Amino acid sequence: MSQSNDQFYSDLPVNHLSLPDLFTKEALFFEVPEDWHVIITDIRNSTAAVLGGMHETVNLVATGSIVAVLNIVFKAGLTIPFFFGGDGATFIVPPAIAGKVLMALRLYRENTMDSFDLDIRVGTLPVSEIYAKGEKLRISKFNSSGAFVIPVLLGNGLSYAEKMIKGKDYLLEETEAANEELDLSGMQCRWDKIPPPEQNDEIVTLLAVAAGKAPQGLAFKKVMQDIDNIYGAFEQRQPISLPKLKLTTTFNKFETELRAVTGHANPFRMVRMWFKSVLGYFYFKTATGRKYLRSMIEMSDTLVIDGKLNTVISGTEAQRLKLQSALNKLEESGEIFYGLYVSRESVMSCYVRDMDDGHIHFVDGGEGGYTKAAGLMKLKLQQSP
Repeated sequence: MSQSNDQFYSDLPVNHLSLPDLFTKEALFFEVPEDWHVIITDIRNSTAAVLGGMHETVNLVATGSIVAVLNIVFKAGLTIPFFFGGDGATFIVPPAIAGKVLMALRLYRENTMDSFDLDIRVGTLPVSEIYAKGEKLRISKFNSSGAFVIPVLLGNGLSYAEKMIKGKDYLLEETEAANEELDLSGMQCRWDKIPPPEQNDEIVTLLAVAAGKAPQGLAFKKVMQDIDNIYGAFEQRQPISLPKLKLTTTFNKFETELRAVTGHANPFRMVRMWFKSVLGYFYFKTATGRKYLRSMIEMSDTLVIDGKLNTVISGTEAQRLKLQSALNKLEESGEIFYGLYVSRESVMSCYVRDMDDGHIHFVDGGEGGYTKAAGLMKLKLQQSP
């Protein structure tokens, strides 16, 4: 296996054109190498956990699976495409690190079951098997502004992989993980629930898929154009804003984070986290601290395109009603299916490797927005002829 294959995703060019335009430029998308692997994590019965009030824990556990993988990826000097889904995550990894990633996720699954009684399903499927079934995985890189680059994936390959993995044939065996150290350094959940920016009054979590044989890129282009036309530019619909950010000082949050990272909540470490949180209040008032906060907003993962279009946006009720009307027209014309959930806040969990450019912030709508929107969309798909 060549080094260049390991670096496939790292070497992809970054596109700076508008996202609606990117969706229909086939020449800017590249096939994922067939010797790479799709790895998927998701929490069994996440809907019940969310309804039971565990939505923030579900988000944190999903974030933890990303942190466990990205720490391996970073040490290997690679970058990979990964996709946050609220109650799980998806990764596409080269064969050089696939074994290490699966071992880390097996360890993480055991920790999560012990700490929260939440069962993470972990499964893997070779990209070659996805292609053998006629499914596609075509990927590009998109950057709207600043330093944050996201993968844009077209094709139904990840949906196919998810079905296969949930069918149990491709799940990791229920064996004990090797006695290795699990590296979850950088995982944090220090922010309180975040109300929408001052001019807005609600958070919308939206999922959309192309219906039937509708061209996927064109369907997504139309959805994004509707969002742009109704809500304005990305900055205008960003759910995270500086004035609304507030560090948590509750020991419950610290306990949850410690249990996720270490498997138990040490009282002395909880006090230390509380003290750091108090110091953080003053740090974020400094020029350096405010610079970090501004970059944090820029590095917030509010748009995920993994063969589905997933986004968290803020706006007004009037804007959302216009968006629903536009989406209903696309749905009635057989171009998309969508699920949408409205809440009064967003939730953010974080991976902070360093305070300069090594941080990513995973955003979900309040009350388990992604999980609830996915449930609504699933009902529509089940009822479709």
